[in-house]
Amino acid sequence: MSLTREQMAQRVAQELQDGFYVNLGIGIPTLVANFVPNNMSVMLQSENGLLGMGEFPTEDTIDADMINAGKQTVTTVKGASIFSSAESFAMIRGGHVDLTVLGAFEVDVNGNIASWMIPNKLIKGMGGAMDLVAGAENIIVTMTHASKNGDSKLLSDCSLPLTGKGCIKKVLTDLAWLEIEEGAFILKERAPGVSVEEIIEKTQGKLIVPDDVPEMIFS
Repeated sequence: MSLTREQMAQRVAQELQDGFYVNLGIGIPTLVANFVPNNMSVMLQSENGLLGMGEFPTEDTIDADMINAGKQTVTTVKGASIFSSAESFAMIRGGHVDLTVLGAFEVDVNGNIASWMIPNKLIKGMGGAMDLVAGAENIIVTMTHASKNGDSKLLSDCSLPLTGKGCIKKVLTDLAWLEIEEGAFILKERAPGVSVEEIIEKTQGKLIVPDDVPEMIFS
């Protein structure tokens, strides 16, 4: 079985460390906020000017003016701060974010990422992704392994306009956890019940498969 969006967010949350400043992109990455361990201090940043995002609000805690970069309503944690987007991007461009989690349309074996547009389709713009991939060294991309029509999103070369070049080293899909090294995807973990053969079939770029590929563990 492929991972659900919530399981993907839960797996990314396993990469968090105490004291991290973390930027979460729109889509699946925003769900990571719901899986931060209770005994861990992590400050989630939104590039529209919020540091210290909490879980998504319930109906009785919702504040329509408190939103993240994806225009979703959010909550704040103790110690949160609100500032201008200019200061927020200075934080990103200055390399002061420990982990960035982004969605993508495509990633290739050279660590290139295409995440901001599909030609001839209406788009909202680049957003903060270009700054994030340029200013962060620790980036995790979350996306489905293949498109709705079955085409692989893990490629030898991205076909869509690039957001950044040579900046991606870790990819979590609904099928697998992969790392990028020396022009290849390296299969590190597979989703529970997903076979290595299925991952190979749905990966267009060069894929290195170790002798033992463990299943992901969820507590």
